[in-house]
Amino acid sequence: MLVDALGNPLRVVLGPGQQADCRRAADVLVAADGAGNALADKAYDTDAVVAAVEALGAQVVIPSKKNRKTVRLIDRNLYRDRNKIERFFSRLKQFRRLATRYEKTASSFLGMVHFVSALSWLR
Repeated sequence: MLVDALGNPLRVVLGPGQQADCRRAADVLVAADGAGNALADKAYDTDAVVAAVEALGAQVVIPSKKNRKTVRLIDRNLYRDRNKIERFFSRLKQFRRLATRYEKTASSFLGMVHFVSALSWLR
């Protein structure tokens, strides 16, 4: 999921549930052209994600994992803005169909995510 600086959704990419989210990060970052900063949590601290963000010319604001040999310094004030994506996921979970995964197929689930995302633009 990619959101703008205000927490509005820009791009949604659905992947298999058993796959790590960082594998789909490159697909999401395609829509982030021109972004100044890329904020994510420690789960996205992989060399591939960092390289993709740097290829866009954006600043990487991802805390380093404990097992990383070279620790990356980040701007903590920028990292606090990551709560906007967390608040967006909280808004998605207010819809019972998404929170409990009533949709059985990937296309209907993604359609519901798009519908709720469009509703969030109207708020």
